[in-house]
Amino acid sequence: MRVTATYWIETAFPLVQAAETMAGEQSTGTFVRVPGETDELREAHAARVEEIVELGEVAAPSLPGSGLPRSGDATRRAARVVLSWPISNMGLSLPNLLATINGNLSELKAFSGLRLLDITLPPEFLTRYQGPQFGVAGTRKLAGVHDRPIIGTIIKPSVGLSPQATAEQVRGLIEAGIDFIKDDELQADGPHCPFNERIAAVMRVINDHADRTGKKVMYAANLTGEIDEMLERHDFVLAQGGTCIMASMNSIGLPAMKVLRAHSQLPIHGHRNGWGLLGRSPTIGMSYIAFQKLWRLAGIDHTHVNGIDNKFCETNESVIASARECLTPMFDAPHPGCEIMPVFSSGQSARQAAPTYQALGSVDCMFAAGGGIMAHPGGPAAGVRALRQAWDAAVAGVPVEQAAKDAPELEAALGAFGG
Repeated sequence: MRVTATYWIETAFPLVQAAETMAGEQSTGTFVRVPGETDELREAHAARVEEIVELGEVAAPSLPGSGLPRSGDATRRAARVVLSWPISNMGLSLPNLLATINGNLSELKAFSGLRLLDITLPPEFLTRYQGPQFGVAGTRKLAGVHDRPIIGTIIKPSVGLSPQATAEQVRGLIEAGIDFIKDDELQADGPHCPFNERIAAVMRVINDHADRTGKKVMYAANLTGEIDEMLERHDFVLAQGGTCIMASMNSIGLPAMKVLRAHSQLPIHGHRNGWGLLGRSPTIGMSYIAFQKLWRLAGIDHTHVNGIDNKFCETNESVIASARECLTPMFDAPHPGCEIMPVFSSGQSARQAAPTYQALGSVDCMFAAGGGIMAHPGGPAAGVRALRQAWDAAVAGVPVEQAAKDAPELEAALGAFGG
């Protein structure tokens, strides 16, 4: 039973020496051999260098503060390195796993760049961590949406609205035909919009609409806070008839997410705000492919992956790789795969439906648009219809401009959100 991690590294030291430095730093070793570090101990607990693939020379260091070897060749090179550890080193513990695979590696002077790319975990972790409770199928059942993306949006302005104003915005969105609405991550439990008052007001609107139409819109209530607060807020959402909760992953941490998952009777919308600190640089931090695996195991059911041609700095290739990974099993059958629903967001409109579907190859996703719905020339209802029309065309293989000839809402969306 071993944990495997894949890294991109950049170093002026010989690659074998650099990889062995990584392995030693994150297991039994330090910069010198110490008493008690016997051959038997190293055999049982030292990290292994499983693979080194040289990727070419590098002209200049990507990060400041790196060192040079005292003698010999000091050519700076990039490489892909794979390390592994026995589970006995960290136990079945995500916090200690994170310390093992990430730890102090990025600070080592031997490296002018070091980034965690991926991790592979043995299924024994499932004996302690529950993974997603609802995932794709359970989320679809609660949202009442099948065979197409779940169309969603975010409450805007992010903060400043009263509970009543928030509920009125929700009223307009659900009358427009939306499937999913979420709090902004900045909106939690401020004095201008207390959590309980906001959720009570919003759920009155949602429940009334469900009673009249049979469609219950999923609302992800941001309950991020201290652990006891989150558990109480979950119970309040459940009592009000809510069908989803949201937590900011980086804000609460893996142990708190594990507690929330064990307590929750609702899908957990895992918001990744703050991931840019870890993921933006290609030469440090970690990829979202590695990051999201930790949180899937801890128990989230959906998570943001950004979007095609988004307003942020992430490339389309990175966005789609993250989304595909959310839908890829972490563990082989008969173990649960812990698949979760990717959420596309950030500057999305009807124009991104076709390239998103073409790249993802699935409709198992949430497609969240703010301005792409609210700023539609025909209003929010036309904005929702345009997104559905765009996705129907994408799945059918019909070019969006051709589909727009028979769909005035889609035609207006293409005109409004061109470029």
